[in-house]
Amino acid sequence: MRISIFGLGYVGAVSLACLVRDGHDVVGVDVDPAKLDLIRAGKTPVVEEGMVDLMASVVASGRARVTADAREAVRDSEISLVCVGTPSAPNGSQDQSAMLAVARQIGEGIGAKSGEHVVVFRSTLVPGTVEAQLIPILEQASGRRHGRDFFACFQPEFLREGSAIRDYDKPPFTIVGADHDAPVAALRTLFGHLPCEFQRTSIRAAETVKYCCNNFHALKITFANETARLCEALGVNPFEVMDLVCRDRQLNISPAYLRPGFAFGGSCLPKDLRATTYLARTHDVELPLHAAILPSNRVHVEHAIEKVMATGKRRVGMVGLSFKTGTDDLRESPLVALAEHFIGKGLALTVYDPEVHLSNLLGANRRFIEQHVPHIGSLIRRDLAEVVRDSDVLVVGLNDARTSEALLGLVRPDQVVIDLVGLPRRGAGDVRGLCW
Repeated sequence: MRISIFGLGYVGAVSLACLVRDGHDVVGVDVDPAKLDLIRAGKTPVVEEGMVDLMASVVASGRARVTADAREAVRDSEISLVCVGTPSAPNGSQDQSAMLAVARQIGEGIGAKSGEHVVVFRSTLVPGTVEAQLIPILEQASGRRHGRDFFACFQPEFLREGSAIRDYDKPPFTIVGADHDAPVAALRTLFGHLPCEFQRTSIRAAETVKYCCNNFHALKITFANETARLCEALGVNPFEVMDLVCRDRQLNISPAYLRPGFAFGGSCLPKDLRATTYLARTHDVELPLHAAILPSNRVHVEHAIEKVMATGKRRVGMVGLSFKTGTDDLRESPLVALAEHFIGKGLALTVYDPEVHLSNLLGANRRFIEQHVPHIGSLIRRDLAEVVRDSDVLVVGLNDARTSEALLGLVRPDQVVIDLVGLPRRGAGDVRGLCW
């Protein structure tokens, strides 16, 4: 293919070199004449393993060239990859000035050529930027229509400095956020041969995934470093601890617990987090990340409360009460916290949980409900239909397929359903997800 690349920093320069290596004709565009001169001379503008030899080779092939003329680059290509920088502004927002300027230049180039053109934004962008800002600029500057005369999409890159060429050749996945088939087909031609999954999604989801991945990486690094600081104070080898943590591929290094849902609770996670942060304080070790987990969990509970209260309805039915589906454990259950709030606000509350019946509870669970929430016991019903019948809003915190199917078959069109678990389908009522 004939490709233009806007921005010749790490992502742009590596992409130029690898795409030419793979047989494509590429023209690179940048406002920095020093970068252009370096590439013309067969030298790399970035310090990156393998780039010295690769850049020399691709420039010598005659299939790589550079220019400062955006219109020329668009005219001589069928697809443009936009890799310009989006640094932080002083207030923490994203500085998109370079991106907006390049979008206008590309739009002018599209307006001056015949035939379709594909624009692929690869720079990290705040979700909504492509649809709300960049596509309108392209349309205005070109006088053409998106989806008819040109196509824009978003493809996040996952190149790490220091291993960018290896990451280019073996990415974790290829994600394309697009509203039309044409840019997806073009990117399959460019990247479909790579040994990874090729995933199509919405533009906004693709923009968000890039942020989510980077934030998750920052979270993991910080977690390991906080663990190391605590281990140092305790005289424990942090490498040994984290190595053992990473050997668990069922729960620790896996999709487990990485699905949006309701807050955590139970007899283990809350108490162990409190014990960890207390232990750290006794050794004068600061663990800001660990200390923020429980407060964040409480915010999630408050978010659910706000969703219910916003309905303005006074008769509430809760489906689920224990901290986790399939157990009768009420200790530190976030659903119990919801129930107590609704009672405190004077709402008429009934509860259904097939695993929680006061007459069946034993040991710690029975003592907990008798000592801490005795008023909830009288609100528990054995019949789901009774709870649905007596409620105007239903709060679903039970992730059980049989119960969910029965519930959705009973819901009336006039009822609001607040879904805390991600129900498999919608029923007759007004179903509102917690964060979806």
